[in-house]
Amino acid sequence: MSAYEQDYPDHTQSPDYQPGDEPRCNLSANETFHDVLETRLKRRDVLVGGLATAIGALFAGTALNTVARVATAQAASGGLVGFQPVPVSAADTVVVPKGYKVQVLVPWGTPISGAMPAFAASNSGADQAQQMGMHHDGMHFFPIEGSATDGLLVMNHEYVEPRFLHAARYAGKELKSSEVLLENGKRADDEVLKEMNGHGISVVRVKRGTDGAWAVVSDPHNRRVTALTPMEISGPVRGTAHLVTKYSPDGTRTRGTLNNCAHGVTPWNTYLAAEENWAGYFRNGDQQDQKPNLPREQARYGVRAGGMSRYGWELAEGGADAYVRFDASSTGDSAAQDYRNEPNGFGWVVEIDPFDPGEAPVKRTHLGRFAHEGVVFAPAVAGKPVVAYAGDDARFEYIYKFVSARLYDPATASGALLDEGTLYAARFNADGSGEWLALAPGQNGLTPENGFADLADILVNTRLAADKAGATKMDRPEWGAVDPRTGAVYFTLTNNSRRTEDQVDPANPRAKSQYGHIIRWSEARGDHAATSFQWDIFVLGGDEQAGRGPNGQKLTADNIFACPDGLWFDSEARLWIQTDIGESAQNKGDMAVMGNNQMLCADPATGEMRRFLTGPVGQEITGITGTPDGRTIFVNVQHPGATTAPKDWAAGKPVSHWPDGGSAIPRSATLVISREDGGVVGS
Repeated sequence: MSAYEQDYPDHTQSPDYQPGDEPRCNLSANETFHDVLETRLKRRDVLVGGLATAIGALFAGTALNTVARVATAQAASGGLVGFQPVPVSAADTVVVPKGYKVQVLVPWGTPISGAMPAFAASNSGADQAQQMGMHHDGMHFFPIEGSATDGLLVMNHEYVEPRFLHAARYAGKELKSSEVLLENGKRADDEVLKEMNGHGISVVRVKRGTDGAWAVVSDPHNRRVTALTPMEISGPVRGTAHLVTKYSPDGTRTRGTLNNCAHGVTPWNTYLAAEENWAGYFRNGDQQDQKPNLPREQARYGVRAGGMSRYGWELAEGGADAYVRFDASSTGDSAAQDYRNEPNGFGWVVEIDPFDPGEAPVKRTHLGRFAHEGVVFAPAVAGKPVVAYAGDDARFEYIYKFVSARLYDPATASGALLDEGTLYAARFNADGSGEWLALAPGQNGLTPENGFADLADILVNTRLAADKAGATKMDRPEWGAVDPRTGAVYFTLTNNSRRTEDQVDPANPRAKSQYGHIIRWSEARGDHAATSFQWDIFVLGGDEQAGRGPNGQKLTADNIFACPDGLWFDSEARLWIQTDIGESAQNKGDMAVMGNNQMLCADPATGEMRRFLTGPVGQEITGITGTPDGRTIFVNVQHPGATTAPKDWAAGKPVSHWPDGGSAIPRSATLVISREDGGVVGS
């Protein structure tokens, strides 16, 4: 293990730490990362010549021929970006370009089903199950019969902030954003219930009225999927010993989904919710020789060894089975008598059919088990495999690709296509080439002799399998997007402040990569199922000195940014980029120049990039989708006010009151953005 991987023994002290981030888990001796050190971006170039001379080849030196051809055509016909950029902002408000309007829709606590309980600080756990969850994240608009004014908005709720969620009780107490209150070592049952119901997914019908305003429609499709919802498990891990629990002795079911970050939309029009920082929700007190004794499928993912889990749900005073399962200690005579395997039911991708409320969500295990940021599909072509990409959002983790075994048929396609195929991990080489390494029995060292008994064992231990195969450790892979015109694949690598000058490689080109960057590749022969690719750097985040735009040009006041996270192509191939500067770093030090988190719009063909939106104080801009006509986009604002210091919370002075204003508790919410003239957003 390299010294840089030990920079922060206490991971909560790293400058980009956010609540829920897992501790350092990659303890492998994976040499591939170091092999890539001999790179086009030599350490000497970075130290002596600077980025201006060192990175030129990264933007123009690889054979992304389709991208180049589209760029030439686009330059001749004019660019895609047509609005005036907005400046950076530190104000507690949302700013969009002149000529645009914004509406706030479905903030946390908005009633959507059942008795439709109105939002109040004193809402019960049962109320929360009928309201929009907390901390909005990835989402998609599913049109009803192709409508651009009526559809199902489906969104993730990544996590909760207890002091806001329980404001009626937690007011006046010095609490950090992730802290909870205990009494005699126990947690109040209803608080735990409310937190669990604040997680998950919301399905809500929204419609634009004749006055142009959007509103929630009471509809049988409206529902919540939470940390308590019964779920089926499919794919190679279903029914194996890995998933045997007291709740599911046959290993076919689990309850709930956690920490759903980004999402995916399948070619057959279902919704995928990705489980990201789920490991911290569990604890395991098992010991051997007075030392923690966690199995590898927990230790490699950051399940807590002893102590209390992230929110202490296992400490609920009533001791209900739905709560105690978050203690993964071995307490029974077998796995069927306790919850030692409960963490193995998490870290997957969950498929939900928004148009069928009666169908149970399904966890698709062949997509791998890790800290899934999201899932992005290549365009599905009849007669060819389905291909999906995913990133593992933790420091020095990997990028993955799934290729289905069966071919796509629009008439019969279903989630079953995700149950058979091959999962790959990416290796990026210094010459701009790359390979996809199969994580399959007998390939790349994945044999019983090396500790991988079968395919189910590989998938439960996806990270260890990628370690063994030799994948490239990346700078926190986040969202992905596929250019609808060129087929090029883009991924945000949000930051990696632990990387030092000795750990620079061409795919992760800067020491102390606090600003992040976006990487892009094209698959061999334009075939997304291929096992090799060519890659380059699309943009480097940073200020006007360190940042570089799509053509290698310096960033300007109109487009400086840091920590790229959310990523989405609209139907006309504009690339929308959202940022997530950590709570501990916002508006401080080198990040002060960036202001609040923001959203930019880029034209990959011409290299034009402009800032489109800035958000309120303490938030992350995340999640974006649009109507079929491109005239309305939906954007989420997550955790406004999260940067409130404990003393300010105790004094009743949160740093944000968005969106309600006055003295209101800040709430995550969705922005509805359109042009005043009714035109296509971004053009």
